[in-house]
Amino acid sequence: MKMSKKHKSISWILLMVLIIMALTGCKSSEVAEAKPVETSEQEEAAVVKEVRKDLVFVNFRDIRDLNPHLYAGEMYAQEMLYETLITITADGYAPALAESWEISEDGKVYTFKMREGVYFSDGEICDAYAIKANFDAIIENKERHTWLEMMNLLVSVEAPDESTFKITLSAPYYPMLTELGVTRPFAMISPKAMKEGHTKDGVLGHIGTGPYVLKEFKIDEYAIFEANPNYWGEKPAIETITVKVIPDNQTRILALENDEIDLIYGKNMIDADTINKYAGSETMEIALSEPTSTRQLLMNSSSPVLGDIEVRKAIQYATDKKMLSEGIFYGLEKPADFLFAETVPYCNVGLKAYGYDTDKAISLLEGAGWILGSDGIRAKDGQKLAFEMLYNSNSVTEKTISEYLQSQYSQLGMAVSIKGEEEQSYRDNMKAGNFDMVFNISWGTPYDPQSSLAAMQRPVYGDFAAQQGLHNKAEIDSTISEIMVSTSEEERQRLYSEVLTSLHEDALYLPLTYECNKAIYKKGLEGVGFTQSQYEVPFADMYFAK
Repeated sequence: MKMSKKHKSISWILLMVLIIMALTGCKSSEVAEAKPVETSEQEEAAVVKEVRKDLVFVNFRDIRDLNPHLYAGEMYAQEMLYETLITITADGYAPALAESWEISEDGKVYTFKMREGVYFSDGEICDAYAIKANFDAIIENKERHTWLEMMNLLVSVEAPDESTFKITLSAPYYPMLTELGVTRPFAMISPKAMKEGHTKDGVLGHIGTGPYVLKEFKIDEYAIFEANPNYWGEKPAIETITVKVIPDNQTRILALENDEIDLIYGKNMIDADTINKYAGSETMEIALSEPTSTRQLLMNSSSPVLGDIEVRKAIQYATDKKMLSEGIFYGLEKPADFLFAETVPYCNVGLKAYGYDTDKAISLLEGAGWILGSDGIRAKDGQKLAFEMLYNSNSVTEKTISEYLQSQYSQLGMAVSIKGEEEQSYRDNMKAGNFDMVFNISWGTPYDPQSSLAAMQRPVYGDFAAQQGLHNKAEIDSTISEIMVSTSEEERQRLYSEVLTSLHEDALYLPLTYECNKAIYKKGLEGVGFTQSQYEVPFADMYFAK
């Protein structure tokens, strides 16, 4: 049938409408399909931008003097800036500034091959000559490093060429690599930062080869570290670390809750109550290390009261370590029976623990002539059984332990006064022997047992003073010296057994608990762990999750 012009026009219009609709639909479809892709890319870009590269840390005091050859600075901060010839890992010794090393057959000569292409953050090359300059500065200040037996055995240090560094000793020394690998004093600083080749009277700047550099520092307020752009190793994911100074424990916790800080780290920075509070938290993570060291009380054998070995033994039996472990640490720190845990190398020597036995404690006191008076305090020949317990007021747990023990000992007729002092004053008095009983720790891994024992020979901490009243002090020191140069594992073990048994029987050290390192941090921060030293914070391993 033949169509009219009108019908043709209508059909044409309908056809055009259909074509336009089809085209519009295609366009809409294309936009609809493109939109999710565009949004996804924007979201991914936003996520990348949101990944944090800054971290806020906290400490109870500022970083202090970071001279790597002295002992005043915070060790975690020195670890950020400086490096040593070798490093200590869970698997043993590993290369650091030295790429490799060889030890002579007689154990007296150590030859290190230096890593190429390593520079201090001021642009100075870190070669064998720079290493020798550091050792010369350290040796010049030898009296400050008396805890290092190697300083007494050192014959010479040499740099035959830019790639070779050599140390010669007068006798073999088995802890040598450990001492070269710990934080100080054998960390390397740029020779340009020394004062005319010296470091014993200070340095011109804190210039190392480590993963971070110190950018800003305000005493008692904060320090800012930034990633070292010229670091030879793997670059850290966290580019900026701000360390805030917050002395008070509760204020630190509040700052963490208020997102003012990201991480609290350290065995004395966090008490067990806080760990218990945040267990299972939706916003916080908790990390605990394996046992690191022994929390202990050290008794002065020259004290009028504690010089009596029967009193010291009575105190051993009068101390409920299980109660300390469970009541103060919620079981996080296990009771300690010995100066070093039996898992520490050379320290499983078959000693018998004193145990908790108040009847035994009373029997020892009365047998030694310490008779209970009408005032509830024991006395002997007019001397009251009274002594002072000194603790570090910067530790969040030592005051609590002191108060608990003060109460427990008073029930047996001992009058104990407790005194807290800021850490430096506390350490000064400890070193000088100005104490009856003082809180102490073993040096922990990787220093135990060799460094802890070696330091007993000289006034490094309180051990030297505390042992002065022992009849066999000279014999103990001589045996420790023999240990350090022994080349026989069997002989070394025998000597360790001899020293540890003697110290245990003298009841001079009162082990309380085996400490562990602790961390509380915001969820999203990854890589928080622990190293072989309780004094390091592994910032270079940390990162924020995407």
